[in-house]
Amino acid sequence: MSVARESGDRAQQQREKARHMTEAAERTTDPEQRRRLQEKARKLQEQCDQQGGMGGMGGGSIRPPK
Repeated sequence: MSVARESGDRAQQQREKARHMTEAAERTTDPEQRRRLQEKARKLQEQCDQQGGMGGMGGGSIRPPK
């Protein structure tokens, strides 16, 4: 497997993890826990975006609409 492919796979896994964190934040009733999960998810998504893995393929924002 090429380095680019491995990097893309890693970025996709991080995006998936961020999505799961966002979903967990939506389910929790504790406002502080929700804030922490959303912040972790946001930081993870930013790391993915900075690494540029997978470009625009399925890399939509994980932030919920306001």
